[in-house]
Amino acid sequence: MNSGNQTALFSYSSNASTTANVDMARILTEIQVLELLFAISIFVTIHSLRQGRVRGLAVWPVVGMLPSLLLGVRKDIYEWITGLVDRQGGTFIFCGPWFTSLHCVVTADPRNLEHMLKTKFSNYPKGEYFRDTLRDLLGDGIFNADDETWRGQRKTASLEFHSAAFRSMTVQSLLELVHSRLLPVLAEAHEHRKPFDLQDVLLRLTFDNVCMIAFGIDPGCLRVGLPEIPFAKAFENATEAATIRFLTPTSIWKAFRYLDLGNERCLRQSIYRVDEFAYEVIRRRKKELASGEPEKATRSDILTSFMKLRDETGNPYPDKFLRDICVNFILAGRDTSSVALAWFFWLLSQHQEVEDRILKELRQIVAEREGEGEGELVFKPEEVKEMEYLHAALGEALRLYPSVPVDHKEKGAKVLYSVYAMGRLESIWGKDCRDYKPERWLRNGRLMGESAYKFPAFNGGPRLCLGRDFAYYQMKFVAASILHRYRVEVAAGHPVEPKIALTLYMKHGLLVTLRRRDEA
Repeated sequence: MNSGNQTALFSYSSNASTTANVDMARILTEIQVLELLFAISIFVTIHSLRQGRVRGLAVWPVVGMLPSLLLGVRKDIYEWITGLVDRQGGTFIFCGPWFTSLHCVVTADPRNLEHMLKTKFSNYPKGEYFRDTLRDLLGDGIFNADDETWRGQRKTASLEFHSAAFRSMTVQSLLELVHSRLLPVLAEAHEHRKPFDLQDVLLRLTFDNVCMIAFGIDPGCLRVGLPEIPFAKAFENATEAATIRFLTPTSIWKAFRYLDLGNERCLRQSIYRVDEFAYEVIRRRKKELASGEPEKATRSDILTSFMKLRDETGNPYPDKFLRDICVNFILAGRDTSSVALAWFFWLLSQHQEVEDRILKELRQIVAEREGEGEGELVFKPEEVKEMEYLHAALGEALRLYPSVPVDHKEKGAKVLYSVYAMGRLESIWGKDCRDYKPERWLRNGRLMGESAYKFPAFNGGPRLCLGRDFAYYQMKFVAASILHRYRVEVAAGHPVEPKIALTLYMKHGLLVTLRRRDEA
């Protein structure tokens, strides 16, 4: 081999060796980087999990506690919150992702509720976050308002709710709805022996009833055949779509609203239909009031009351304000009683001894009637008032399944109080807190109340629900009218679980069949 070839071979060998060394160094560097990343990830994981032991949930960089929240949403989020606040002694701080609006304090401590709802009421408004999230649907109505706007509406509504004419109208409209509409619908369902969704029927009943109270009109949702009413369907879709905003970062849902996509498009379309109905009713009522007909001018309903008022400048309230008033009252009045009744009937299906005691109470009340002939039984207001065990059974259903499971306040940070969790904490209700026991509401056989801060199903303090007494009357009258005639049996295997919404709907409804008492 000549010297040139030897030199070339040596040069090639040196280059190959150098390349191999470079490749090896690069591989070692990559391995070291991977090892470093792995070590960092292990450290972050351990640190986050250790944080979870102290703070209740693992706290991850950037996303905070969001992964745990997403897992909770996939299951039963209300039970998930209950377990969380229970482990944390009644109050928990949720850390959302960076640069989002999901940071909040969650509490189920009666002392905190009394502080927020009563002692320092003015320091804890609904807040801008809550109002902004629901403004498209609720506008500046009473349940979305603060300060003077809220006080003015509250004062007017309170005067109307306590007037003799209004009370008489609500009682009479309920009687007509139950006996002319509800009972015929149930009779048809019994005749065909087919399972039907009792929650849907009850929602239709209370929707018609609250529309009579708010607007003075009857939309006719509860009729034989259960027709679909566009306004009622749009209202339901709008409340569901609005709820999803609370589980979505504000910047995301606002972007979807701007682009008119997904859930936000559904919300916009539903609100359009709600507004179309509401403004037509307002236009028609103004025309009736202008006609001067005494019967129409003296009607007692929320809309008419506010139409007769003037704002601080002496002018009538604008149609938008009137629309907001009525939509807010419909939201509250439609769901509270119907949802509570659905859970009540489900609980009764599992506790025969409670149903037996209710029936005994109803039979005693009927037996005390004097000089009345045969005919369809209609419970009188004074008789409904005497149904104390039924009242206790309904209150106990509301304790375990409150119509509004979570409510919101704001003082710089957002504060959520879980009404659902409060009904399941041993520290509040004792070791039998998860048992359905109407007797816990009775002392020596007489009905006893509880603090609104221990049992906030109807809120508390200055925002205590104006319609609480009527809600109980409505629930008792409906429940007694049904139970006196039928045994309600939940369909075998029907799944019952709560739905994520502003109110505690049953996710799959309540599928039931009916048996007449004389058959049972």
